Parts: sequence; structure tokens; C-alpha cells
Amino acid sequence: MWFIQPKQDYIAQVPWKHADESTVMSWQIKARNYDTFGANILLAILTIVNLGGAYFSFDAASLVFETFFFSLSVGGGMFLLFMLVVMSMTHQTAILVYRFTEKHGEECSWKPQMDAVKPFLKWSAIILMPIVFVLILMDPSLIMTSLGPLAMGFAAWTMGSSKGYQEIARGSRHDELDWRKTDKIYLYPGRDIIGLNIPWYHPELDEVIPEGIKEVYCKENERDEVLRFFKSRLPEVEIVEEKFHL
Repeated sequence: MWFIQPKQDYIAQVPWKHADESTVMSWQIKARNYDTFGANILLAILTIVNLGGAYFSFDAASLVFETFFFSLSVGGGMFLLFMLVVMSMTHQTAILVYRFTEKHGEECSWKPQMDAVKPFLKWSAIILMPIVFVLILMDPSLIMTSLGPLAMGFAAWTMGSSKGYQEIARGSRHDELDWRKTDKIYLYPGRDIIGLNIPWYHPELDEVIPEGIKEVYCKENERDEVLRFFKSRLPEVEIVEEKFHL
């Protein structure tokens, strides 16, 4: 899930393409490597939907259980369960591992929580389905409650059969950073992120694209140290504090 993160050191385990070159700087970080503003809006919308579902679960449970406590437990439990699922989709964190030499830079990244989402959905559906089945036997009007476990089971099956999901779950996106071609350095305001504008060749257009900002996520309060590395090697390159697309 979004809150499950491995703690081991991956730097030595990554199959670096330029392992024969001496390491000047390396680190790993857990970060949300995307624009969190859009994710926060989506989370707010899904939270409202989830509140409606929790109220429906509470109302359905009140027809079966005589006490307010048990009905509230069912409604609250469903709310917490689906909020965990929602946050695993909207606020995923990635592990990013960086290694820089005097000539090359590499970034390896993956989202470990993707592996946890599928079994979580699968077993939640398996556990909830018998409970829902009993409720339906007691009151057939509660058949709508079966949609939740069915949707979770379908989502787990989709993840398992989706080629895109399997590629993400397997792990790695390995990028090379030709940092020596950087012609402008961006400092993202309020976040420990450096942007390297590296012109790149577009094979279909058969031309060099002058703008290609590659973000480098730094550990908290260590952005200046990484910046000093680039400044010492690229003294003529302009440095600006400005937001860029993540």
C-alpha cells in the first residue's frame, strides 16, 4: 500500500550501466514524483464518494444489527478500508535511486506499493463476500452491498492480467541522465527538487528538442549539496528558481 515502504539500501543492488566508473554521488529517496495538487483534488472527490458508501453501509447494517455500535463499526470499517484503497491509487510513492559519475548519471525508480495493492484487494474481497452473502440472505434488499467486494475482486483480477500493471509492479524504470549537456538548472520552489534542462534528439522529427527538463529528487535539506556538484562541473550554466512540470 501507499504506507508500505521497504527500508533496505538498494544502491548496491541496482545493475548500473556504468558501474565501471567511480561513483561521485549516490542516494535513494522515497518521493511522490508527480504533481500532488491533482492527486489531492482526486482524493477529496473520492473521499466524498466514500462517505456516501460508508453511510449506505451503516444504513444497511442498522437493518441487521440492533445496536448502534455494530452498525457504526460496519460503516466506519468500510470507510477506512476503501480510504486505504483510494490512497494507494492517488498518493503512491516511488523509490528513486540515483548514481552520478564524472561522465554519466543514472536513475532507477519503481513503486513498491503496487505489489501490495493486488493481494490487499483480493483478500478483502474474499473476506467480505461471505459476510455480504449472509446479509443478503437476511435481507434481499441489501444486494447492492455485493458491488463493493465484486468491484475489489475485479480490480485485483484486472491488475493481475494487465500488461501495464505487471510492468510497473515488476519494478524498474532505468533512465540515463546525460547531465554534462545541461544548459539550464531549475530549483523547484518549496521542494527539494532540481530540474536539469537537457536538450534531446527526437528521432521521428529528426531534430534536437531544446527543452527537456529532467527532475532530480533530493533528500530533505540536501538539495544544496547536489546543486554544488552540478555548479562545480557546469559553472557557466544558468540557475533559476522556477516551477516546472513534474
